[in-house]
Amino acid sequence: MLVQQSRLILAHAMPMLMAQLVSMGMMVIDTVLLGHHGAEDLAAVAVGGGVYISVVFALAGILQAVAPVVAQRHGAGRDDEIAGALWQALWLALCLAVPGVLILRHPEPFLALSTIDAAVENKARAYLATLAIGLPALLLYRTFHAFCNALGRPRPLLLISLGNTALHGVLAWSLVTGRWGGEALGVLGCGISNAVVGWFSMLCAVGYMHFGAPFKPYRLFAGWQTPRCRPVRELLRLGMPMGFANLVEISSFTLMALFVAPLGATAVAGHRIVANLAAICYMLPLALGIATLARVGHAVGARDWRRAEGAIAAGMLLAGALSALLGLLLWLAAAPLIALYTDNAAVRAVSLALIGYVALYQIFDAVQTVATHALRGYRITFIPMLVAVLCFWGVGLYGGWWLAFKADPPLGVGGFWLASLLSLVLASLLLGTLLRRALAAVDR
Repeated sequence: MLVQQSRLILAHAMPMLMAQLVSMGMMVIDTVLLGHHGAEDLAAVAVGGGVYISVVFALAGILQAVAPVVAQRHGAGRDDEIAGALWQALWLALCLAVPGVLILRHPEPFLALSTIDAAVENKARAYLATLAIGLPALLLYRTFHAFCNALGRPRPLLLISLGNTALHGVLAWSLVTGRWGGEALGVLGCGISNAVVGWFSMLCAVGYMHFGAPFKPYRLFAGWQTPRCRPVRELLRLGMPMGFANLVEISSFTLMALFVAPLGATAVAGHRIVANLAAICYMLPLALGIATLARVGHAVGARDWRRAEGAIAAGMLLAGALSALLGLLLWLAAAPLIALYTDNAAVRAVSLALIGYVALYQIFDAVQTVATHALRGYRITFIPMLVAVLCFWGVGLYGGWWLAFKADPPLGVGGFWLASLLSLVLASLLLGTLLRRALAAVDR
């Protein structure tokens, strides 16, 4: 059972991991281009990107509720109900785009959290306003993304990710550097390119849903529905805690950029590079967690509790072992990796001082990520949200602020990363305990 589930999870996770890493290439492209363009633009994408990622992860987290719903229906053999679940999630995505666009157009509550250099703030505002143009399309695509994963069909996501990153590489390079024939747009060029790619990915998703052979049996367009209150309420009941937990977790990292801002552009830029590497590393446990959710959801839908437990054990072992190896490799390759991002010696020094924390917390991040997704496979989302609030805002963000500015002596930007390590250790312990209790309750 363990070997079989491990093979199934790896078969799903590997294309998903490649798709996510290719997508992360867009962030790497932005960071590298702006790292060589200017410190202010790099700081602006760190601040603006933190706000944007927090908003997207929160809203996309709500839409991920379609994954356990579809996975359980597929496992139970109720494939005729899958198209309706997808359409309700797509309608919900359009509704959620409205507050999302408003937040990106008016980010004052986020920017007020810290004192930011006026030039950096102006660039960050322009960047966010441009990203708002692509947000509705991105949320529709993220719904398709969750749907594909619920059915164990990650390959379309890999193909679309390859197209997205190739398009972004050409557009961003042209706009940031001025090679398009006009002035060099810096961070605004990255925003324009990201917005264009959002609409491109949505159009690719629509085309694949219509023409893709794997989705023909579900008759997705023939089974379309108008918005319905009851299924939308069910998606919100599951998705709101998921979205809020996503917001808490990601903001505990991305909002560091706002709190680090008073330490200067060099500290923000160094933090941005390490945060970028941390995000890339996170793709491994995230891919394994998504694959585990699908396997658990299918088993729960079929009421095969032994298979669900086998999927969880396989996901945990794979994520723990592979993430520990990844942390070691990151530590050994720290200097050449950081050199790829920037020529600035001061920024390099800040980044090198922080990267050890990222290497250390990999195994704890893997455990808490897979545990969270396994619980979602059982439709358990509320208590994991409370754990996220305690660990990532309480220990990670508040604890990091205290260590950075109030400890004796203050640890500066390193205080935030030390607190992040501690928050992930605590989250892995609490979520692991919660998952064991959930499995014991089902067995009874």
